[in-house]
Amino acid sequence: MTREEAAAGVPGWTGRIQTRRVYSPPSPEEGRRFLVDRIWPRGLSRDDPRVGEWVKEVAPSDELRKSFGHRPDRWEEFRRRYFGELDARPEAWRALLEAARRGPVTLVFSARDEERNNAAALKEYLEARLEAGGAA
Repeated sequence: MTREEAAAGVPGWTGRIQTRRVYSPPSPEEGRRFLVDRIWPRGLSRDDPRVGEWVKEVAPSDELRKSFGHRPDRWEEFRRRYFGELDARPEAWRALLEAARRGPVTLVFSARDEERNNAAALKEYLEARLEAGGAA
């Protein structure tokens, strides 16, 4: 993604943290890629360069992931509960926040819904901490 595309409002891009499906090829502008799913993406080998670093500990709990089921009507409840899980485990996301402070970061995910998924919620959560200037 070019800076011009970013400036034009490409979904998922803020300049520091962006989200993309893991099946999208990486580009240099993305910076470090982090897979933020608890389950390994279908069809990808463990050494696939589209994955980047797997940080499954930052993903929602299995219980929360299953209760959400990627249903749009459950999105707000999912976000609220996921943010609660993240609040309780700052050690799971602190390295992502530090990486975003040093340069561009891309949170990759395998969900089909590109707007309502754990990476989108995590991006929102991390950006709030970046704006506040605090780590936890």
